[in-house]
Amino acid sequence: MKDPRDIIIEPVVSEKSYELMETGVYTFKVAPGASKPEIRAAVESIWDVQVLKVNTLNRKGKRTRVRASNRRGSKPDTKRAIVTLASGEIPLFEN
Repeated sequence: MKDPRDIIIEPVVSEKSYELMETGVYTFKVAPGASKPEIRAAVESIWDVQVLKVNTLNRKGKRTRVRASNRRGSKPDTKRAIVTLASGEIPLFEN
């Protein structure tokens, strides 16, 4: 089994995800090759909570342009997991 900290990369901090945290739904950036059972096991082992369901989505990176040379590029593609907890909460932003 993979290390759980290699599967969960970082939490997504946005207005929408922060509002969902109040209802027990958390959003994470995860490894591109991670499956739903791996994400579930990683969240349960890191924070000792029970996961109800896991939804995943792949986001394509935005196109960018370099100002000086007018070259085209893009930001990297990311995979996100929306994790719904059965009970409890994840202490993400506490000291």
